[in-house]
Amino acid sequence: MGDTGVRESWEHRWLLPGELRFGGGRGPVRRTGRDWLVDTLAFAWAVLLWALLTGLEADAGHLPAWIVAVDAPAGALACLALWWRRRFPLLLAIAMLPLSVFSTTFAGALTVALFNLGVRVPWRTALLVVAAHLLVTIPYLLIYTVPHAGGWTDAALVVAFILFVTAWGAGVRARRELVARLREDAHRERAEHARRLADARRTEREAIAREMHDVLAHRISLLSVHAGALAYRTGATARGAEPLSDAEIEDTAQLIRDTAHQALTELREVLTVLRGSPAAEEAPQPGVADIDALVAEARRAGQRVSWRRACDERALGSLRRQVQHTAYRVVQEGLTNARKHAPSARVEVTVAGGPGAGLTVTVRNALPARGGAEAVIPGAGAGLAGLGERVALDGGTLGHGARGTTFDLVAELPWPPPTAERGP
Repeated sequence: MGDTGVRESWEHRWLLPGELRFGGGRGPVRRTGRDWLVDTLAFAWAVLLWALLTGLEADAGHLPAWIVAVDAPAGALACLALWWRRRFPLLLAIAMLPLSVFSTTFAGALTVALFNLGVRVPWRTALLVVAAHLLVTIPYLLIYTVPHAGGWTDAALVVAFILFVTAWGAGVRARRELVARLREDAHRERAEHARRLADARRTEREAIAREMHDVLAHRISLLSVHAGALAYRTGATARGAEPLSDAEIEDTAQLIRDTAHQALTELREVLTVLRGSPAAEEAPQPGVADIDALVAEARRAGQRVSWRRACDERALGSLRRQVQHTAYRVVQEGLTNARKHAPSARVEVTVAGGPGAGLTVTVRNALPARGGAEAVIPGAGAGLAGLGERVALDGGTLGHGARGTTFDLVAELPWPPPTAERGP
């Protein structure tokens, strides 16, 4: 609903009955402007009918004197009692039972009370009270009928009218219950929508965190390695070792510059995708074929990496691009972790599999020797957790941990047969 709809719903809330505006609890409900208007009209109707019937009763002359004397004040009290009909609907209808034995002037108040009974009391209870009123009203109509009028005809009309106003009230009750249920359903739908929206935002944040980590952690670790190597060689020169040549310094600086430039480029690509650019969404993501360049970068940084791809390159076209991108990220994360925690260890990278057999990506490096050099590159510790989420989203599994003298990172990714339906 737009702002106009919201504003209109607030401006016209006075038109709602209190049960719908403030809720249908068991306690008393505060009256709305509509309730005061309806109560005033109902009271005016009852008083008008009381005045008319009081005058007719005085002129009729067919009723006993005691009925004429008692009926008018009894009818007036019944009209006044209508102001409490919302709080005590059942009690009011039962309290009017004795008046049905002799009173005529309370007819307007009775119709309001029975309508109110249908609105606020379950229909079985209301039906019992109405039946009791009919049992005492019909004999009165037959005994004290107006001269030259049909007693049974009058009785039938009164019975029909009483049943009509009670059924009318029951219909209003059913409608209000329906509106209340629809309102509860709408509240539940809004809450569910808010929950789904929060889940979507959380999923989006997690995806952003994974992508940013995968891009930045790899590049920054390469920068750290190159800069550390340059600092180490410079320190060795100060200690009397062979100085670095201008060409070596230039090559190392170029490596650092290229790595920083690549980091900025990849970061820009990620930010472009996050901004929702259609061209960026259609841009190809790195896949299995790009692992060669990833391994070459690691080797340039001084890592000892052996790389083996045991899958048919021609069959890679049947593997979803998203799965290939995940395989690329697994290798990237494995190389980054090895650089951080075991910088001098040899790393083995294997990608094997085929259609129907799945794709297995393995990154294995030797554990650092006890008491050896510790990692100097800090990490947030969230890379493997984010990688596990990425693999799970593609329907795969990720395992990692120390096995003997090596640390293994293994991802099992789905690769359906060529006949299976494939997505992008």
